[in-house]
Amino acid sequence: MAIGQTQLIKPVLMVLTSYRGIVNGHEISGFYLPELTHPLHVLNQAGVPVAFASIKGGKPPVYGIGDDEINQRYWQDGNFQQQLNHTLPLAAAKSDDYSAVLFVGGHGTMWDFPDDAAVKKLIRDMFECNKPIAAVCHGPAALVNVKLSNGEYLVKGKRVAAFTDTEEMEVGLAGAVPFMLESTLKARGARHQAAENWQCNVVTDGVLITGQNPQSASEIGKALCQQLLAG
Repeated sequence: MAIGQTQLIKPVLMVLTSYRGIVNGHEISGFYLPELTHPLHVLNQAGVPVAFASIKGGKPPVYGIGDDEINQRYWQDGNFQQQLNHTLPLAAAKSDDYSAVLFVGGHGTMWDFPDDAAVKKLIRDMFECNKPIAAVCHGPAALVNVKLSNGEYLVKGKRVAAFTDTEEMEVGLAGAVPFMLESTLKARGARHQAAENWQCNVVTDGVLITGQNPQSASEIGKALCQQLLAG
């Protein structure tokens, strides 16, 4: 990728949940670190600029730090920690400032993404300007209540991937989350396309790029890069 090519690309806004309530099975909820670091690694390698935002701004709650090599590389990096500790409140983000948006997953997203006014406005504005909207695992919770200017749900008739109901059951949190993501997307008219549990699955429908689970995080980054470079 030519350096000049990436210099023309505005940052990708990576959006994180601010919900930290304790969810059964987790010490805290929040966002799932590999679903930030893995696409971030792809974007960094490609020279695509990024910015971090969260629903409330500041330092968002996180889990899944683990021993993953990419996780640890970022977690021990001072610049990354500085960015993470000072995320922009999403309400202050302007769609004109970004080339694309990526909604990072984690169980916390199920509580604060769906009904947040800034989430819905940013997605609608960017989608209607033909800018890529990406989301991975539980990140597509950001999409469930978004309506376009014509009053239709954005996901109606769209092919999408997201954390499946059977995956939610397998991790034992089907009774803890406020709704089942796959079922809700289908109820909004989405054409949900599932792979086997824990298999990488990224679905692209126009500018909408969605991934099923943590195993899909790197491929989300690659699909996003492809769209940005094609544009």
